[in-house]
Amino acid sequence: MARRAPVAVATVTAVLAALTGCAPQDNDPAPAPARASCTKDSLPTRTAGRLTIATDDPAYEPWFTDNKPENGEGFEAAVAYAVAEQLGYARSDVTWTRVRFDNAIAPGPKEFDFDINQFSITEARKQAVDFSTPYYLSRQAVIALKSSTIAGKRSLADLRGARLGAQVGTTSYQAITEMIKPTVKPQVYSSNDDAKKALQNGQVDGIVVDLPTAFYITGAEITEATIVGQVPQVGVPEAFGLLLDKNSPLTSCVSRAVGQLRDAGTLTELEQRWLAQAAGAAELT
Repeated sequence: MARRAPVAVATVTAVLAALTGCAPQDNDPAPAPARASCTKDSLPTRTAGRLTIATDDPAYEPWFTDNKPENGEGFEAAVAYAVAEQLGYARSDVTWTRVRFDNAIAPGPKEFDFDINQFSITEARKQAVDFSTPYYLSRQAVIALKSSTIAGKRSLADLRGARLGAQVGTTSYQAITEMIKPTVKPQVYSSNDDAKKALQNGQVDGIVVDLPTAFYITGAEITEATIVGQVPQVGVPEAFGLLLDKNSPLTSCVSRAVGQLRDAGTLTELEQRWLAQAAGAAELT
């Protein structure tokens, strides 16, 4: 796949700026301290000289591979190790632990330095925990039955004549009307469940949902369906952040590390490798 990191990074930066401008600032991470205090030797981790990273059990693909976060394979495993390296920790310095999703977002002390588990950043959750700056902005994706005429298509133009549907009032529907612009009026549903039923009944050629939902639908709910591809970024996306203890002394340094990886194009490269290529969610252009 051709390298398009500079364009993607610019797009992500613009969206992040919009998110920051619209969100309350009270719970945002404090500015990162001087670089010297964000080094391995000075970071107050749970275990001196080591970084304890948590995720759920099981940890699902394409975020992790074979439920083994320590192998560094899968998008979130790769992101976690990239953040660790940015902070000065080698792979041998990283310890993985398992924490259930609900326990991680609950108030109270944490048994990890940060947790990575597709945590959406919300104002409600920020009352109980800290989040890093986003490492992933959810894209919208088209899914279709494997027998559909649009399965295997690789461009937005290929979908212009398709019957598409999405939940009403969502970024998914916005992606259809603003990015795909089909010649057939898109169908609107009150829920994703209704959209899925329409897909299974052949009432539409494809439906649009956010990419994490697309992975779940095609992997666990409708196994005869496939991801046609990702739609270019549109609207205000759901943002995933690394989760830390409330008022953690690590939050600003972890956020700085994520920001550096984003600015260098590393997060885009990992997204392309593990979500677009390995997981088969190609970008529709």
